[in-house]
Amino acid sequence: DPEGIVWIRTLLKSLADEGRTIFISSHLMSEMALTADHLIVVGRGQLIASASVADIVGQGDGSVRVVTPDPQVLAAVLRDRGAIVATVDNALEVRALDAKRIGEVALDHRIVLHELSPQRGSLEDAYFRLTEDSVEYHAGDFAMAQEAS
Repeated sequence: DPEGIVWIRTLLKSLADEGRTIFISSHLMSEMALTADHLIVVGRGQLIASASVADIVGQGDGSVRVVTPDPQVLAAVLRDRGAIVATVDNALEVRALDAKRIGEVALDHRIVLHELSPQRGSLEDAYFRLTEDSVEYHAGDFAMAQEAS
């Protein structure tokens, strides 16, 4: 019910704006990313994280997607500057350099860019990363058990 979701989001935010604290326990990570200001992650009875959504999502490995007509040239130049570069779906996936620096390097070498976009993980990705040592069962456990039998 999209209208109901917007209504409850609006209600919760208005209560928070009044200075109230609202606790929500949910497994709907995409909804929490849109609704919550601050997250508390608990695993096996222990506090794992207490931070803003942006801080929790931002803790993962960020990469930058780069599309250029000269991927081999740009990849070599970026690697010379310490970047980790892989080719994924006809684009470069660059780690260890931010988008601003990649753009500057491309400009310095007169390399045309068609796309330069930072990639962020999802709240779900961050949650799995944070709780990987704090859960009894993992999603892949069932599939592996099925394969073994």
